[in-house]
Amino acid sequence: MKWLAHLLLFGTLWVPLSASALFEQCIDLFPAQQIPSTTQVGRDLCFDDFAIYYSPLDKKPIYTVEKLNGEQLQAPHPRRSNQFYEESRLRLTERALLSDYRGSGYDRGHNVPAGDMTQERGMAQSFSLANMMPQARQNNQGIWAKRVEEPTRMYIKRAQGDIYVFTGSVGQAGSIGKGKVTVPSHLFKLVYDPTKRMAWAHWVENTDEAQMSPPISYAELVQNTGIDFHLPVDATENRPSKQSERVTPHSPPPVGGWYPVFFDEYSKEKVAAIIANIKAGRVSSVQIQYDRNAELAQKLLQEIQTQSLMQATLSQSSPPNSSTVSYERNRVTLIVRPK
Repeated sequence: MKWLAHLLLFGTLWVPLSASALFEQCIDLFPAQQIPSTTQVGRDLCFDDFAIYYSPLDKKPIYTVEKLNGEQLQAPHPRRSNQFYEESRLRLTERALLSDYRGSGYDRGHNVPAGDMTQERGMAQSFSLANMMPQARQNNQGIWAKRVEEPTRMYIKRAQGDIYVFTGSVGQAGSIGKGKVTVPSHLFKLVYDPTKRMAWAHWVENTDEAQMSPPISYAELVQNTGIDFHLPVDATENRPSKQSERVTPHSPPPVGGWYPVFFDEYSKEKVAAIIANIKAGRVSSVQIQYDRNAELAQKLLQEIQTQSLMQATLSQSSPPNSSTVSYERNRVTLIVRPK
């Protein structure tokens, strides 16, 4: 029977490419089991804890998806494996090779971060080259890891329920290796909170010199990528209207168009960046949320109001005690809403 198994495996590698992904074995990873729509053709690859829509032409993900929650991310993480491997489910002409990245000057940049993985199998699977994109080294190890991936995990740890995260890249800035793995010009990470019906996206240039900018709206990401993620948010406006900014205590929060800035301790650089954006007319409002660290919250409030003349608001909120989830109770979070 071994010959039959090999024949079936060989046959799956020659399935015609399609722009209609199925993800039959991992459909539950998608919000409301809705698979994104795109004209890009690719292969759908299911893993234990994430899924990848993969481009055999570019030899990197079109997008990846994860379903995460705070309890999951608070669990002990396995040791990082660092064992990169070529994806054997793809035929040789479609897959990226280890040799393509060797000496290229680019990192093997994770789409699904190893830091999100809480199971050994998931950790090992995250090092598939099907999960990698050629990423500028300082970008990968700098702003992407510290100001995109880590803040996303911090948000999820405090959120209620499951959070969905899509990651991918677009554009062409050359290629690497004999396999011509496409170097993307821009990277994105889309975060969707179904409980609050909010979605926002980080949009970062794939260069060592890239600067962090406020997240873009869901509608802007759809326009930039050509991918409709089928999220139940208002995709007709790139930014919340002024009317939607007037939030009463009983009204739902605005959809998209905001981003969190986390303070575990005072950071002169973070404060200066926020004030610079306010003075440049890019910010419509700032809300300061805290649990126990009222001293830091008051300091941030005073600096923002003194240096920028913006009337920020202060909000104290304590998450419920839990035997399974711990919270960063001394953290102060600034909710910044851009114009």
